[in-house]
Amino acid sequence: MATKTPTTTTPKPFLPLKGVRVLSLALNLPGPAALMRCRQMGATCVKLEPPAHPTAPKGTSGDPMGLYNRKAYDTLHEGVRIANVDLKSEKGQKALHRELAKADVLITSFRPSALNKLGLDWKRLHQQYPALSLIAIVGAPGARAEEPGHDLTYLAENNLVDGLTLPPTLYADMAGSLMASEAVLQARLLQLQKGKGVRMEIALSVAAGYLAMPRVWGLTTPGSAVGGGHAGYRVYSCKDGRVALAALEPHFAASLGGAVGLKVTHIMAMFAPETHAAIAAFLLTQTRAQLEQLAVDKDIPLHTLAAA
Repeated sequence: MATKTPTTTTPKPFLPLKGVRVLSLALNLPGPAALMRCRQMGATCVKLEPPAHPTAPKGTSGDPMGLYNRKAYDTLHEGVRIANVDLKSEKGQKALHRELAKADVLITSFRPSALNKLGLDWKRLHQQYPALSLIAIVGAPGARAEEPGHDLTYLAENNLVDGLTLPPTLYADMAGSLMASEAVLQARLLQLQKGKGVRMEIALSVAAGYLAMPRVWGLTTPGSAVGGGHAGYRVYSCKDGRVALAALEPHFAASLGGAVGLKVTHIMAMFAPETHAAIAAFLLTQTRAQLEQLAVDKDIPLHTLAAA
């Protein structure tokens, strides 16, 4: 008798923000990335953008991201209803307040002084819309919120910039977007519990500081366990490129030692110079393809890379 092949069903996505309306005035990356996550969690998302700069190419978004990288802009705003609104005009203010009256959460990325000029300081906003929550994305917390800055300066402030090379991604912006979307969830919980809105401030410099905590603790400083001191947690050269090795736990280190021909009898042996030398010498004899197969055969966490 033929056996029936079991069928697998994809579970329905969990949408904790379904039915929640999020309005965003935030431009560039952190705000739109937070809005993207809110939409992925089921929120109905609306964004008001300023008119494009008069010198910008026709069809350009009023958000600079639309000019810098259209692909990123389109990804960030998929499923978001966008309207061009001049918030400094009477018509724009009317459009803004029509949306505020329907929103549960407002996301901004202005300096506090700019919010005041637009009539969106928390005192006035809360009086007009007591159930509305505000997630204010700023550069730095408290009194420093008026200081100019961007991802690079916040990373530099937290010792996350090495040499003259730019970081490979926008860490503070993306970490800030995660904190902002988390704040939307927190605000929604408080709304449901207390029946009123709250103001929450997300500072990108604080987000960078959060990412920097392993370095502050000494976990990633040169020579530390995950700063190159452990021979199983490093980037090495191989025969035709590089390999990122992450055999940190004892059982992974033992598998690596067995493949290399080392007898790892003590957990601290992975910090010994001779262990580093033996692993480096072995990896130079292996191609990326061989190492990828080794990872499968010996259950070793690694990822191969092209030559630098």
